[in-house]
Amino acid sequence: MAKIENEKQYAATMARIEELLKIVDDSTPSDDRNSIELDLLSNLAADYEDIHFPIKKPTLPDILRLRMYEMGLSQSGLASLLGMHQSKISEILSGKSEPTLKQARKMVQNLRIPPATVLGI
Repeated sequence: MAKIENEKQYAATMARIEELLKIVDDSTPSDDRNSIELDLLSNLAADYEDIHFPIKKPTLPDILRLRMYEMGLSQSGLASLLGMHQSKISEILSGKSEPTLKQARKMVQNLRIPPATVLGI
């Protein structure tokens, strides 16, 4: 099976994908040669990206910072919302500490973070 071997091939593949995106749209039949080529090249590019540009799973501190941003909260605001000391929030955000089960439950309920994320599963 063919695969993209290096960055030069990847760049050429991405350039061709850009060209094809100007030609192929939702109304293009799936058996059209441009549509088929776009599908094949997109799969090759995705395989290359999975290996060379992996997306890491976000950590609890990453998720907490995102929620703080989305909700317009400071560390003290987050601490107040969760009923925790600001120093504990600081420790969790720095990765020095994990939340207790009670604290994790409050994070899930108040910040709508999936339990598996809070528990690191």
